[in-house]
Parts: sequence; structure tokens; C-alpha cells
Amino acid sequence: MSGFDAGLAAAQEALVRAMTAGGPLPDGFDAGAVRAAAHGILLKRAGEVARAWPALAASHGASWKGAFAAWAAERPTRGSFRDGWDFAREHRDRLAGDAARELALAEVRWSYDGREPPRPRRAAVRRLPGGAAVLFRGRVRVLGRGPSG
Repeated sequence: MSGFDAGLAAAQEALVRAMTAGGPLPDGFDAGAVRAAAHGILLKRAGEVARAWPALAASHGASWKGAFAAWAAERPTRGSFRDGWDFAREHRDRLAGDAARELALAEVRWSYDGREPPRPRRAAVRRLPGGAAVLFRGRVRVLGRGPSG
């Protein structure tokens, strides 16, 4: 790779980091335009996470996009499923009803340590609002009454 190509690649990498993970703005770029693009990317991420985690997004109502964007501003994306899971875990104490159930069902189906990609579980039990979810032999059974919260 030539020096020009290497310099261009480094500038592009810095620009992407500035727009997607709160990195410093590289020299020669319009700060306002980069902030606007970064905000647009965060709103798009919020929409993608809302599709993967509909109850989580619905639990925040109209404040979803803003709440998620504020949380995600300094975090590079790891995909909508993992982004939603990480957000839900960080806000677990405020989840109720369907959002708490959505997180518990993900946790009963998948093993996820927050670093490595989720892996399917063989068997697990998780508390749900009003009951529990049990995973055994690839099937999830929900025991107890429906969500309350």
C-alpha cells in the first residue's frame, strides 16, 4: 500500500470512529457535518435495535431513540441484537412487564457474557415477571402467569 493509500485509509478509519464510536474528529472535516452524520447513524441504530427488541423500545415510548442514542454515542455497534441486550442489561433495574420478559427470554435461550457473541444454551431457567422461563432440549416453556408490571 502506498503512503497516500495508507494515509487515506487512516483518515477514513478515524472518520468512521468519530461518527460511530465517539472518537476524536480528524483534521480537515466539518465538525457540524460529522456530528449530524453521527446523530443520524445513532438514530438508525436505535431503529434497528427497536426491531430486534420491540418490547424494550416500546417500554421507553417516545424517548426510545434519544435514550438509546445517548447510551450508544460512545459505543461502537456490535449488531442490533447485542446492542439491545447490552442496553437492556445496563437498564435492567428499570425494566418491567414485556421488556423484562423480553430480556429474560433472550437470557434463557442464549449464553452471552457481554464480550463474546451469544451462543445457544442447552438448558436454563430465568425469572420472568409473574413466573419463569425454562429452556430444555431446545424448547422454551413459560411457567406462571403473564407479565405484570
